[in-house]
Amino acid sequence: MTDPHTVLAEKSVAILATDGVERVELTEPRDALNKAGATVTLLSLQDGDISARDHDLEPSGSHQVDRLVKDVRAEEFDGLVIPGGTVNADKLRADDDAVAFVRAFVESGKPVGVICHGPWTLVEAGVAKGRTLTSYPSLRTDLRNAGATVLDEEVVIDGNLITSRSPDDLPAFCAAVVDAIAHGSQA
Repeated sequence: MTDPHTVLAEKSVAILATDGVERVELTEPRDALNKAGATVTLLSLQDGDISARDHDLEPSGSHQVDRLVKDVRAEEFDGLVIPGGTVNADKLRADDDAVAFVRAFVESGKPVGVICHGPWTLVEAGVAKGRTLTSYPSLRTDLRNAGATVLDEEVVIDGNLITSRSPDDLPAFCAAVVDAIAHGSQA
């Protein structure tokens, strides 16, 4: 039987986030990936720390950035997680380097987990068309307008894309992301 603490041994996973990230959507996937044995790298738009939020509004600490998204390539990682937070998602989708990285990662076929407001970056990267996704309710029109089919489910898996709606879905989201990275993409 496989030790659950080593299922992702030798796997490298990027989390792409910036100021305004929803704290639990960063920390819970990171903790699940670390617990499974993955090496997790926090990518961002700037060096230093990024500030997290609870419920989009309340400051909830900071997280040390490991590398800048402009300095990495999708080939360096086995999986990608994009947390939500309205401000985080809006800043990511407005950054050319972040958008290019997300596009390359989705096109690579490797697993990409995206939660809450994170799918805005998928829309901006032009990779939502023809995909079946979920998101926070306020983004669903944006996803449909980008050509996606939208479901209201805690986790939606379409090929290498794993999407969830909100922090309430984190247990199922984290399990699906770990499983997808452990078994390779489904694309």
